[in-house]
Amino acid sequence: MTEDCSRNNGAFQCNGKGRAALGLRGPVGPALVVPPEGSRYAVAMSERVPAIKVLLLPKDTNALGTIFGGVILSHIDLASAVEARKQAGRRFVTKAMREVEFHQPVFLGDVVNFFTETVRVGRTSVTVRVSVECERWGSGGQGERVKVTEAEVVLVAVDEKGRPTPIREESGGER
Repeated sequence: MTEDCSRNNGAFQCNGKGRAALGLRGPVGPALVVPPEGSRYAVAMSERVPAIKVLLLPKDTNALGTIFGGVILSHIDLASAVEARKQAGRRFVTKAMREVEFHQPVFLGDVVNFFTETVRVGRTSVTVRVSVECERWGSGGQGERVKVTEAEVVLVAVDEKGRPTPIREESGGER
């Protein structure tokens, strides 16, 4: 019998059996399910979940066969925007990207993870730290994780005219 695992009306099920019948524990959600030891129903996830995860392709390489630094910077910008949107459903623009120093190259075929963390929330801006790690799967590798770089990105919430706007609704009498 093949195992058919899916979500049914928001509940995780395999072959029509619910989470409890399968011995699953932990918060509900496909990425948060903690399988019982030796289970074939779900795969345990690491505690850190990247804001974005990218497999880089030949179009992203430079003349040396490594990934352009600008491609990594672009993804850092996108990952920081994903994190900023968690703070408020506003439009954000990038104001600054603080010092970025590359520690290791990224190679064609590497899977690159962009982990984010909110450092500061101001009145109109959010500062996000982005850590970049790659998983090396080429040349018979076993998914070795390598730190590539990190950056702090400052994003500003803007209104429909592109002017800075408060991230949170302001009360009339408070300052």
